[in-house]
Amino acid sequence: MKITRFEDVEAWKEARVLVSMVYESTGKVPFKKDWGLKDQIQRAAVSVMSNIAEGFMSQTNREFIVFLVVYKVTATYLRRRFTLIYTDLISSALIGVNLCQ
Repeated sequence: MKITRFEDVEAWKEARVLVSMVYESTGKVPFKKDWGLKDQIQRAAVSVMSNIAEGFMSQTNREFIVFLVVYKVTATYLRRRFTLIYTDLISSALIGVNLCQ
């Protein structure tokens, strides 16, 4: 089956779910007070979805591949940021537990 709309691309569908998850996650600690971080992560998530759509609409396969590379880099950035943020939260919680003992 030939895909004729970017909305039918599986990666775009997954990126749409990612955007929803990011917006839900960034409504919580530690993002509530860090507007810059919240905005940066939300924009990156939307960028993932947008790059897939824009790449799909490109004129050549080579151009599409460039957009997919950008999407992959941005998705990796998001994963790295969330890993660092939640690692810091766990470390802070453990330090707090140690201070209370």
